[in-house]
Amino acid sequence: MGSEGASQVLMPIEAEGCVESLKQFTIKDIGGPLWSAQHEVMERLNMQAVINASAQEDEFIKDFLISCDKLTLLIYDLLMTEVWKEKVFTEIMDTEGFEPKTTFPLYMALYHEATVANLLETTLFYREVCEAAEDSILDLVDYCYRKLTQLIARSEESGEEKDLELDATQSVSAMANASNMEELEKQDRKLNFEICIKAVSMLRYIVDHLEGLPLSVMTRILNTHDVPLLLVQLVENPPWSHRKDGKNYKYIDGKWTQVDFADSLKITKIEGQVWLSIFQLLMSQACQQKYELDTFRKNTILKLRAFLTEPMLDQIPMLGDMQRYLEHLSMMEPPPPKNEIILEQVPEVRDRILQENEGKWRKIAKKQMKSFFDPTRSDLKMQAKRWADTYNFDVIEGLLSDPPKCANCGLDASKRCSRCQNEWYCRRECQVANWNKHKKACDLMFDSLKKIKEQETKSNS
Repeated sequence: MGSEGASQVLMPIEAEGCVESLKQFTIKDIGGPLWSAQHEVMERLNMQAVINASAQEDEFIKDFLISCDKLTLLIYDLLMTEVWKEKVFTEIMDTEGFEPKTTFPLYMALYHEATVANLLETTLFYREVCEAAEDSILDLVDYCYRKLTQLIARSEESGEEKDLELDATQSVSAMANASNMEELEKQDRKLNFEICIKAVSMLRYIVDHLEGLPLSVMTRILNTHDVPLLLVQLVENPPWSHRKDGKNYKYIDGKWTQVDFADSLKITKIEGQVWLSIFQLLMSQACQQKYELDTFRKNTILKLRAFLTEPMLDQIPMLGDMQRYLEHLSMMEPPPPKNEIILEQVPEVRDRILQENEGKWRKIAKKQMKSFFDPTRSDLKMQAKRWADTYNFDVIEGLLSDPPKCANCGLDASKRCSRCQNEWYCRRECQVANWNKHKKACDLMFDSLKKIKEQETKSNS
């Protein structure tokens, strides 16, 4: 896959300008016009970074983020959106009677966290990116830790509450009876699970590059947050595996997929990330010297032996070394605790965001509901053009490995709405049944696309 034609979102010179234009906003700005314009810029940068990484091409987005010194800004933006979701979005959801005509602007604010997380995940693969993040990497470590704890909490939930959407008919029926805000809450939960998955990958890349990072990062991962034990819990109770009605499902490439017994033994990308992180944290000599191993930690880590089966070792041969290390560890007594004074650097970004806005969450929510998240029809028409430009359907389809789903019944779809080119259906009957629900959004998108074509015709004539 080359970088020509439809697969190109940004040319290198455009990308450099986009990266240079990135600036720091406040929580009050989220959802506003300037913030929305920057979200669209970040989405384009994210799509281009994914295209370049997938095609193994020159990853110029990563280079510009380093040369323009924007990685700390990205991490700040990620944490700010996380705080907004925790503090402001919950206030909006608790506001009785708030039912905007469309929840798309709110969804974009929620989706922004996924956009930034994905851009960081794509670029953190490189050591120079981790190093360029400087002290902000500590805040990113804490962010990943919070997402890991959310995954562990999810794995302990009952099967009914996992929101796997395995039954498409039941899911569509529930959507039809749900209010806009109730459906938004479900989308937020699904989106957050995907973000947590990205956090596992980000953490793995940070762990891979520990030797080039401040010593505080290693201390925080090993002893402050005890990430090795968290990863053991994810191996024991993986939230990306599920069993329902006697069938096995795995979360693969962004969707729940039914797998047979043979395929259930195959390691998915996210499972591989967990095992590689564990290997690095337990087998690195620097980590072994730093990790304060006590009896509880030792006994928990030894639980990994039960999962180091022959199929596992065939797929990740290096785990054989860890298997031998664990056998040796089982016969060792943990060393006595160290009584040394440790001066540890602490993350500051999230705390600063919380302190600056303490006691203002309700006020911010009220202002954003009034100004940003209940747009008029004319505002929506203006936004629709920008959305159509940003979310270029041909490019997005090229990035997606899954076939589109029917908006009415949830089955695989092959027909697209001819007016707006946005909604998909498996057959005409489903399109007719969904028309009343789809009409408003279709009219907006169709009008904006029509204006774009008219402008293009004028400029070419």
